Amino acid sequence: MSHGNMNLTLKVWKQKNKDTKGKFETYLAKGISPDMSFLEMFDVVNEQLINEGKEPIAFDHDCREGICGMCSMYINGRPHGPKEGVTTCQLHMRSFKDGDTIVVEPWRSAAFPVIKDLAVDRSSFDRIMSAGGFVSVNTGNAKDANNILIPKPDADEAFEAAACIGCGACVAACKNSSAMLFVSAKVSQLALLPQGKIEAQQRVLNMVHQMDEEGFGNCTNTGACEAECPKSISLENIARMNREYLMSSAISKK
Repeated sequence: MSHGNMNLTLKVWKQKNKDTKGKFETYLAKGISPDMSFLEMFDVVNEQLINEGKEPIAFDHDCREGICGMCSMYINGRPHGPKEGVTTCQLHMRSFKDGDTIVVEPWRSAAFPVIKDLAVDRSSFDRIMSAGGFVSVNTGNAKDANNILIPKPDADEAFEAAACIGCGACVAACKNSSAMLFVSAKVSQLALLPQGKIEAQQRVLNMVHQMDEEGFGNCTNTGACEAECPKSISLENIARMNREYLMSSAISKK
């Protein structure tokens, strides 16, 4: 069911780079179709701005299919906006009403410095992955798919953890800017499968160490991360990672 087009007021965070102070600017979004995605609405606003000789709003996007994790916007106080289980590119304007004022900000975390406006630098996530994302398995020749038997519950849990797209909504939702949900999803994805078991101990130590180096905050288990994750990654991963970390720390100290 499609309603008529909407006129909206946007209060958007504008910031030249991480070293300058930012501020909210007000924009009018006119004639917006409820069937547009939030990013398409931004495209329309940017087109209007360019036509008026003004600077467009910088925001991150790539696949626009809910897979890449780049469309990180804090919309009316929630990462990726008011709907659960969606990224910003999957959020439709029918979630808002004609005449609404929408406040849009970048992720706020010391570990995600602002590149410009709504685009933040998430390379801290890449560095955490580099610290742990390796397996020392012989990949030289193809093996039969069924010669490493993986219990179905392990495979399912690894698959669910691997659904994490690294968007950073968990960090943005957390009052401490903790990256525990992201890191634990990646640890689980690698540690639950036999190929990842060999380095599991070193990997969890490396990744947690890198997470701390990057300046993410501590986890106090408020659960905001799981509630705002567009892929509904489970808090159980954090508990699993804590167990792995404690065991690995004990072994490495021996």
